[in-house]
Amino acid sequence: MTALYLPSLVRIGGGALNELPAALKQAGLSAPFIITDGFMAKSGLLDRVQTLLAEADIQSGAFPDAVPDPTVTSVEAALAALKRGVYDCVIGLGGGSPIDTAKMVAVLAKHGGTPSHLKVPHVQDEAGLPIIAIPTTAGTGSEATRVTVITDEKTDEKMLCAGYAYLPHIAIVDYELTLTMPRRLTADTGIDALTHAMEAYVSKRASPFTDALALAAMKRIWHALPIACKDPSSREAREQVMQGAFEAGMAFSNASVALVHGMSRPIGAHFHVAHGLSNAMLLPEITAWSVTGAQSRYATCARVMGIVPPDAEDGAACTALVAALRERNRELDVPSPSSYGLQESRWNDLLTLMAEQALASGSPANNPRVPSHTEIVDLYRKVWA
Repeated sequence: MTALYLPSLVRIGGGALNELPAALKQAGLSAPFIITDGFMAKSGLLDRVQTLLAEADIQSGAFPDAVPDPTVTSVEAALAALKRGVYDCVIGLGGGSPIDTAKMVAVLAKHGGTPSHLKVPHVQDEAGLPIIAIPTTAGTGSEATRVTVITDEKTDEKMLCAGYAYLPHIAIVDYELTLTMPRRLTADTGIDALTHAMEAYVSKRASPFTDALALAAMKRIWHALPIACKDPSSREAREQVMQGAFEAGMAFSNASVALVHGMSRPIGAHFHVAHGLSNAMLLPEITAWSVTGAQSRYATCARVMGIVPPDAEDGAACTALVAALRERNRELDVPSPSSYGLQESRWNDLLTLMAEQALASGSPANNPRVPSHTEIVDLYRKVWA
């Protein structure tokens, strides 16, 4: 038996943003509170959304100060702003950080408490305010997931919070909002989405439903991402990566992520490396370590992405997959932790803690090859250079 969790209402494609007022009305919502960041506010997108709503006689409030890798302090500030008005839903507008902030605010607005009380193993299924997700990057898949990640700045812990309450009720997936993304952000968020798809496919919690989504996402992203990075104005490439990110989001929301994500979150928390970039740093070597746990599945990834012919033998396909992931990182200028400029002594000092936090997130347990604490420490050492 497979339980599936998917957004109730989806508008996808170029110009989908214009359908926001109609989607709200279809859902019986009329007083949205928008959470976004300073860039979205300065770019004019927040004004565009609020004008679009106002033209449909929908008045909205806004919090434009969401921060990257959302913190407890940022969530509390957004929640306080929401409580100064009367709203019946929360819109997350931007990348994964504003959407994750919106998810947590929507739950706390109804149930109270703090993010630390909601982190896994707690599961928050009882819904808060309805969540509307409008992604402006093609990578996190947060518009389709029932998870959010909030950083406790006092402990440098990225807290994974999960449950049906975090699943957006409405997802507006408009690739036109990604046309101005810079190359670095395009690459990092795209590899994040590829990681979602691959980990969902090899996860111990995979199902035929999530397999179909994950494989479709891998194929799209692998072929379109280099084009989107080289030619940012390519509408076809942007559309393919955006749809792939959405498919990958639905896949991992239902099958879970695995070791790459488990190890990625502590890097982001302690060194403030963007989530997509830390995933990209890890993906080739963690895949190389994991392939023996699900050789046929990793081989299928290689075949679907066109890295090897359909009739390639599993072992050769896995070898080619790892080589292709390493080459793709070189092609997209993904740095190692060392070349990115992280402090080696601090990295080494934090290895034990990062491994503990990775295991505590639960994600490594979904990996086809489950690591020990010592093996995670060794893997962190291996990816350093």
